[in-house]
Amino acid sequence: MPSVKLYDMKANQVGTLKLNDALFGAEYNESVIHQAVVTRLANDRQGTKSTLTRSEVRGGGAKPWRQKGTGRARQGSIRSPQWVKGGVVFAPKSRDFSKKMNYKAKEVALFAALSQKVRNDEVVFIDEIKVAAPKTKEMVAFLKAFKLGDSVLMVLDNADQAVLRASANIEKLNTIPVSQINTYDVVKNAKLVISKKAVEYIEEVYGE
Repeated sequence: MPSVKLYDMKANQVGTLKLNDALFGAEYNESVIHQAVVTRLANDRQGTKSTLTRSEVRGGGAKPWRQKGTGRARQGSIRSPQWVKGGVVFAPKSRDFSKKMNYKAKEVALFAALSQKVRNDEVVFIDEIKVAAPKTKEMVAFLKAFKLGDSVLMVLDNADQAVLRASANIEKLNTIPVSQINTYDVVKNAKLVISKKAVEYIEEVYGE
C-alpha cells in the first residue's frame, strides 16, 4: 500500500495515510479514461436544437408567380430555403447524444485517473477539511498555504455549509461530495484535495 503525507488546513503535516494499492496505485489506462470523459461530455449535451425544414414552415402554399413569361426564375414556394423566412436545408433536429459505459469500466477509469494524480504528486490529503468561518478569505488562506494556483477539485466527505460557502466565490476551486466523484472532474482539474474520511469512503465502497 502506498503511504502519503496527511496535512491540516495550514499545510502542517499531521501524519501519514496508507492508501489501497488497488484503488490509488492502479495502472494508467488512457483509453478507458478517454471513454469516460467522452461519455460524460456526451451525456451533458441537451440535444434540443431544432429548426424548420421547408415542409414545416407555415405558409407558402401558393406558387408565387406563374412558371413562364415573367423573366424571373421559376419558384414553387416562398418557403423554399433561398427565400427569407424560408425553411432550412438539412435542418438540425433534436436528438439524444447520450452514451453508455459499463460500470466496471467506469471504476477502472476513475481509479486510473486517481492513481495518476497520486503518482504525479497532484493530490493533497487533508486530515479534516474545515474552516473557522464561512468566509472566502479562509479558503483563500488554505489555497495559499499549499500554493494551489491552478484549478482545484475539493472532495468533501460531508456537506459542510461553512466550507461550501467559503469556496463558492473562488473561480478555480470546485467542490464535490465524495459520493459523486468521477473521472471527468478528476481529470479536468489540475490538483485534487481530498479529506481522510473521503478516502476511507472510497476504499469502503470500491475496495475489495
